Amino acid sequence: MVTIKEIAKAVGVSSATVSRVLNYDPALSISAAKRQAIIETAEALNYATPRNRARQSEALQQEAAQNGAGHYGGTERSILQRLAIVHFLEPSDEVADPYYVGVRLGIENRCRELRTDIVKVFHSDTLPDAALLADVAGVIVIGKHSDNEIAWLDEHCRHVVFADFVPSSDRFDCVHSDLVAATHKVLDTLHHLDYERIAFIGSYEHLNGETQQFGERRCKAYIDWQTARGTFDAELLVLGESCDSGQNLRLETGYELARQLLSRRPLPDIILTANDNMAIGTYRAAREAGLSIPDDVAIVSFNDIPVAQFLTPPLSTVKIHGEHIGETAVNLLLERLGGRSYAKMVTIPTETIWRGSCRTPEGP
Repeated sequence: MVTIKEIAKAVGVSSATVSRVLNYDPALSISAAKRQAIIETAEALNYATPRNRARQSEALQQEAAQNGAGHYGGTERSILQRLAIVHFLEPSDEVADPYYVGVRLGIENRCRELRTDIVKVFHSDTLPDAALLADVAGVIVIGKHSDNEIAWLDEHCRHVVFADFVPSSDRFDCVHSDLVAATHKVLDTLHHLDYERIAFIGSYEHLNGETQQFGERRCKAYIDWQTARGTFDAELLVLGESCDSGQNLRLETGYELARQLLSRRPLPDIILTANDNMAIGTYRAAREAGLSIPDDVAIVSFNDIPVAQFLTPPLSTVKIHGEHIGETAVNLLLERLGGRSYAKMVTIPTETIWRGSCRTPEGP
């Protein structure tokens, strides 16, 4: 098994830097090119975390015990020799986003167990070269894509599975987390914790060449929840660009939007941000305004990236299991190749991790 030290030597960085990149620490100051070099080197050398080493060992033991048959055996491997991953982000944006890296690694880890080859197609201004999909058994599409892109993929590949996106057509398999239900659940909990002025920081939705100002799922869920209770206040909602853009833009957007929000009076009791990087920017804005977290303003967010637990105070956040979404997408593709003829939608539950940035159901 390759070690972190060997990856560090190959790239020319410290072992600590490699460890922080592979653990998706967004607080690490490193160029996108160097970050990408570390991840690609780790992939090329087949680096596996201790958890995945254990999983691989278990899979190999099962395969040996069954003499090449069964769940990890020859049958699955023969029908899924090669698949394509089509990503809605550009490589530099994806590498900087711990959540979407997790989705992709979930796909890759499952494919490693199955000994399936992978073709990676990242977002660009033009449609991919159809030759990239010529010899793949199926395509796993990560993130949101336009109707035009979906039609093109459907035309060029028989089996298409969507990960972290629910397409408008119900002909396709998809796996996602229900962010509307998750948003309502966390808002219900905050209400029960006696938070009254609940603000939201998020982004616009861009799809099919259009901008929907209030179309992003968490934002729409927030508006619907507040409206149903007669408590919607436009002064508590601030939006910008963009939840799906690069890490630095999300940090900066969170910071600028939080500055706008915290300049208004009265202050919100708590701020719900659409992702953890926006929350990090909100932390900075609150501190610059001389506000204490959570005494003056509390914060809760989405994603549970690794650095969330190391903020001061640690960030309460809704954990979205990106790796499980990726693994399940591969399993859906296997089912299709195995003969399933109907479409299936799988919902992976979220989990709220309560920490010190707000009051918790368990108490202060």
